[in-house]
Amino acid sequence: MNITFYGAVREVTGSMHLLSSKNNRILLDCGMFQGRRKESDLKNRTLPFAPEMLTNVVLSHGHIDHSGRIPLLIKNGFKGRIICTRATADACEFLLLDSAHIQESDAQYLNYKTLRGHLYNLKTSRKSKNISTRSMNEIKKMLKKDRHALNMETINAEIQKYRLEQIEPLYTFDEAQESLSYFDGYPYKEPIAIGQDMTCTFYDAGHILGSAMCLIKAEENGRLYHIGYTGDIGRFDKPITKDPTTLFKETDSVLDLLVMESTYGKRHHGPVEDLKKRVKQVINETFDRGGTVVIPAFAFGRTQEIVYVLHELYNENQVPKLPVYVDSPLATKLTRVFGEHPEVYDLETHETFLERGKNPFSFKQLKFTSSVEESMALMREEKPHIVIASSGMCEAGRILHHLRYKIHDPKNTILIVGFMAENTLGRRIRDLGWEYEKSGRVGSPPMVKFLNKTYPLSAHVVRLRGFSAHADQTEMLRFLKESNLQVKQIAIVHGEEEESTSFKKKLNEEGYSAFVPHMGEPFEIK
Repeated sequence: MNITFYGAVREVTGSMHLLSSKNNRILLDCGMFQGRRKESDLKNRTLPFAPEMLTNVVLSHGHIDHSGRIPLLIKNGFKGRIICTRATADACEFLLLDSAHIQESDAQYLNYKTLRGHLYNLKTSRKSKNISTRSMNEIKKMLKKDRHALNMETINAEIQKYRLEQIEPLYTFDEAQESLSYFDGYPYKEPIAIGQDMTCTFYDAGHILGSAMCLIKAEENGRLYHIGYTGDIGRFDKPITKDPTTLFKETDSVLDLLVMESTYGKRHHGPVEDLKKRVKQVINETFDRGGTVVIPAFAFGRTQEIVYVLHELYNENQVPKLPVYVDSPLATKLTRVFGEHPEVYDLETHETFLERGKNPFSFKQLKFTSSVEESMALMREEKPHIVIASSGMCEAGRILHHLRYKIHDPKNTILIVGFMAENTLGRRIRDLGWEYEKSGRVGSPPMVKFLNKTYPLSAHVVRLRGFSAHADQTEMLRFLKESNLQVKQIAIVHGEEEESTSFKKKLNEEGYSAFVPHMGEPFEIK
């Protein structure tokens, strides 16, 4: 019995691990890499195995860094099933289609830029080395249907005419749609056959709606193996979802190997109970300046948590009741998925909202924007408000345009509520903004480049670690110590190298046998 670590190894994106036995090859997650465009694109397009050799995929949860390459897997010949919880299957219906839309849109825009640049060069005067404004406008008019829509029929024809390199999306909307038919959703705590002489039981990971720890039993050559995969472990006492499971069936409790995340392997969050106080402080201070609070947030999980906390603050009259906008069609759809799965809510959510006949994700000041026109009008809105927009790491989506209009104004606040991976815009804003705040905002603000333009980061930047959906070092140790699991070895994944190695050291000090694998490293389970 072997496992090979193919993604989220000494980094936090691209989760993918291959469990191999004599008769089965089970893929644990099939996530997308995120970060530098060219580097991530190459990683995402390269599958280190033939998809048709796989028996099935076990999916821990729906976040794109765990599920985002599933359509690519099917596109390249996978014939098995995607096995996950019911809530995860429902969420992926929207997450993967949205991912495909982004893939197609990005490819179209890059092809437009390639062709536009080529045509500009053709029209550039050899003498003056310049292109006239008239020629530029004529080219743009030819390549666009209106101010915003690209004329892809013309663009594709012209790219072929000039034999330019054409960018293809990782997968299309139709391919993502086809992948949804491969999903099978199951309840927690019920053994599921995932291969020959192999079963998987899901336990609540407390990370996001439907997230699961996967406990796998496999028989090979007369021996029974037990493998655990945490996926992403959530925080204890966090609103909406239940705490991570600590009580496992006795038959699942002794593990030969636990593959465990380490996103915050060396760090410590603030207490969950402080979140409302900090959000209250940020809103009141920004309101006093006459500004707007801009919140980059993952559409799945983080957006709903923020809405929940704002609902509580508004109910308690703790903050001025500013308009709250969720400017993300995906987040709007996923909020409905949350509403359809109250069975996974924690006791506090039931007592605070459901038992009083209230929807946690609906209140008078909350508005969901859907159309591009509504979103653009909101971007230009100068009256104080709160806007929650995706993507969470500021790499794509409507959040970029809200930042474009708000980042330069010191009245405004950019509220960082989630993990920002290396080489993302969100990470640059977080780090540069935090350093500027610590300096007392003395001197010129740092400059940040995105959307082909450089902006002064004059808006206040506040980061709240407590909103993280990932357990910190203390909570991960709490999970191990309070659970009834007996673990022989721990493979540490899903953490930047410093986080993973620090967590390994801490686990070794606590008496656990732990190691940090390298990308592509096979490990024999003994």
